[in-house]
Amino acid sequence: MKALWIVLDSVGCGGAPDAADFGDEGADTLGHLMEREGLELPHMASLGLYEIMRGRSAVVPESVPVLSGAAACRLTEKSMGKDTTTGHWELAGVVLEQAFATFDSFPTDFLQELEARAGVAFIGNEVASGTEILRMRGEEHCRTGRPILYTSADSVLQIAAHEDETIFGLPRLLDLCEKARQLLDERGMRVGRVIARPFLGTTREDFRRTPNRRDFSLIPPPTVLCRLQEQGVRVVGIGKISDIFAGQGISESHPTKSNAAGMQTIAELWAREWGGDVLLVANLVDFDMLYGHRRDPQGYAQALREFDAWLGEWLPQVREHDFLCITADHGNDPFHRGTDHTREQVPLLTLHCPAPLREGTDFTQVAALLERYFTRKTP
Repeated sequence: MKALWIVLDSVGCGGAPDAADFGDEGADTLGHLMEREGLELPHMASLGLYEIMRGRSAVVPESVPVLSGAAACRLTEKSMGKDTTTGHWELAGVVLEQAFATFDSFPTDFLQELEARAGVAFIGNEVASGTEILRMRGEEHCRTGRPILYTSADSVLQIAAHEDETIFGLPRLLDLCEKARQLLDERGMRVGRVIARPFLGTTREDFRRTPNRRDFSLIPPPTVLCRLQEQGVRVVGIGKISDIFAGQGISESHPTKSNAAGMQTIAELWAREWGGDVLLVANLVDFDMLYGHRRDPQGYAQALREFDAWLGEWLPQVREHDFLCITADHGNDPFHRGTDHTREQVPLLTLHCPAPLREGTDFTQVAALLERYFTRKTP
């Protein structure tokens, strides 16, 4: 048996019932892109996307015939959060009743201990976007070699440093982030992710983050990935899946640095002869990282068009007894104010689903479907 679960990072489909509680009333990532950028996604529509959006978003393209065996619905997040880790964990069956910790700045005693352990002195310790922090602090970092520490509305501790080893270097940055993860866990601070943010460039005008980002996540409670692995299913992570789940329940990992690389890796691994049950789990991050946070609707729309075109070419590879599900972990409406994620419902698009879908239920429906698929008898 073979299944593929794709998470389109941040591709929400309209405000969640509690969006106003998160300051996100009116957010609608897909709806606004269709309305204002003329976005059409015919192959996602063939899995039912337009039908679940019709009547909920201002403009939805004309109907597309839905494939036999396709089914779709909206999911509503139950966990208290709108970040990547919270979303993925709930999709994998873990609902967080208590939100991860967030900070405007990290405590002085924590920073002093981390600096002592790592032999560094930080600059920053403030809330900022990834591009903004480089404009603010990048040149100082290059002069002094001091790493930049910052956070956001999400539960993250982010450290930016230049990849050039004469300034700081990627290996040193990754080691520093590992130490930060360890200290947070020792202190029980419940920060969802420590993120290494390497960059290149010489001035604030040309600083650019590189694809060598790395996430160091809090270890999750047991998820459906762990249960399936224990049952003998080979769980293969693509993109940053292994990072998000701290390696738990992952049999094999294939990190990728772009949507294009992720889609190529999916196709290659799907075509492999596995000799047993396998679940491919992929995160495509460009929607969120490159376009949502940067409030770039044109780039976001084009990235979705590219995914949809790839999907149309790849879909014939899904056999009758395979299972495909495509979903998202939160929203990131590029037309919304600010630069943070948006609290939205997410689409669930399936092909050859093992059970009827339940409209509006929480993200754990994905975990239940995966478990149902791999525990039923092969037809």
